[in-house]
Amino acid sequence: MLPAAKILKSNGTDGGLLIALSDIDLEDIETREPVYIYYDGLPVPFFIESLTRRGNTKAILHLSDICSLDEAEEVVGRQLFLDREDEDGDQPDFAGWTLFDHGRRIGVVDELEPIPGNPCLEIILDAPQGGRAMIPLHEDFIEEMLPERRELHLSLPEGLY
Repeated sequence: MLPAAKILKSNGTDGGLLIALSDIDLEDIETREPVYIYYDGLPVPFFIESLTRRGNTKAILHLSDICSLDEAEEVVGRQLFLDREDEDGDQPDFAGWTLFDHGRRIGVVDELEPIPGNPCLEIILDAPQGGRAMIPLHEDFIEEMLPERRELHLSLPEGLY
């Protein structure tokens, strides 16, 4: 799955959503293909009813089955995914991004190790631990990606680093 956008807030009372695009252009979102939002760790497909640009990095999105303000509010803060990899067939390059675990800064990504079926981030850990750690880049661990701030927020199992 390719992270495409973050749902910032509801827009109107008909289920509209204001989204902030990740490292993807609006034109790269195929409106005939489903987009996915994770519920209970599983990707749930939604079809795009309309998609309207708002500035350079934002858009108003209407999805099938999200037809009210209450339904829209339920998905605010979640990531929106496309069922494909980026153009190079790789994960996005997170080198230089700051990594957070449960809201606490733990270090900076040195590089992405493209291990087939299990891509990992090589992290330069902050003090007092110091050193390096390899952390699997699994979609279940991703809480939030903020490309504009080069931050990756994860929720990692205890003892992983």
